[in-house]
Amino acid sequence: MTEEPRTLKSAFQEAERRRLAIEGSYETSSQTYQEDVTAARQSYEECVQIIDKIALFSTNESLEDIATSDLPYLLVLYHIAELLQKVSTGSPLDRKGILSSAREAYERFLYPLDSYSILSAQDSKLFEEYTEHPTSFSTISTKDPNARRNAKIANFKAEKELKRKLEFMRNSSRYIEDGGDEEAVRELHLANIALSVHMTFQGLEGINREMEVLVHAPIPLIPQHTTIEEDERRRKESINNEDESEKLDAPLRLQAGFKGPLLSKEGKPLRPFTLVGSRQELQKGVFRPGHNLPTMSIDEYLEEERRRGGIIEGGGEASGRQPEPDEDNMEKADIETMKAREWDEFKESNPRGSGNTINRG
Repeated sequence: MTEEPRTLKSAFQEAERRRLAIEGSYETSSQTYQEDVTAARQSYEECVQIIDKIALFSTNESLEDIATSDLPYLLVLYHIAELLQKVSTGSPLDRKGILSSAREAYERFLYPLDSYSILSAQDSKLFEEYTEHPTSFSTISTKDPNARRNAKIANFKAEKELKRKLEFMRNSSRYIEDGGDEEAVRELHLANIALSVHMTFQGLEGINREMEVLVHAPIPLIPQHTTIEEDERRRKESINNEDESEKLDAPLRLQAGFKGPLLSKEGKPLRPFTLVGSRQELQKGVFRPGHNLPTMSIDEYLEEERRRGGIIEGGGEASGRQPEPDEDNMEKADIETMKAREWDEFKESNPRGSGNTINRG
């Protein structure tokens, strides 16, 4: 036995019941609340499917052509947009998708109302401004702080007045849907639509403000699931990187197969190198901007010079001893003799104290 399709009235009543059940709930992040929001939204989406299937509304009709009992169905898309904004998401990207869907629902709610001339003069102007600049739309166009404050107060007062009027009508026997005056009931539905339109423009402005914040929100990294082969490849790459690091830390003579002295007899370096304090200082400074990797520490340099005999060991008297002259080197002996003679001649020509002319008469 096949199940008969549900009527629009029964589907709408269930959606309204689900929506009203979650109003005033403060555990908006709980799983139960999110499940109830989803269930209510799905019920309203079922209503949209039925409305489209039976072609309940047409742009060729006017407001007078819509039956009073059908007016509440104009609010279905508004409630969907409201419920979408209550959905909790785990990332900025998901939130953007939810807000885009809510914006689309708000737009689909406003277009038929504009076609039926249900919007007030002020709401029609706001809707025109929104269609021209949807992503930058604001109910308060002025940038003057005082004017913006006054506009916000006016919006709040208008919302409060619409809610007060609607509450009064619902508590009056004339506006009871079943058995009340049809004109009064029609006025009640139109008042409810007017309040929903007011809240729609507030919602569209809120979406734009939230979108501006989400643009600068960091995008979380997506965890990557790797295979055993990929993990093994990364392990080998890590080992190779460690080997390269050890090569960089090796002394200069091991890096480039360096042989021979580092300095010439005149004290000029034969190979470029950089002196550092220690290995620890080398490691600490290796990632500084513009830093050139050192090739040799001070200890390594001294060890190399000591190996090739360029460092004099000892101190005290040993450091002042003159090397024994080489008797076979006649050229060097002549040079030393000439230096000694020139020094003797200089002392004869310049007796001690002859250069001091201070305090002499």
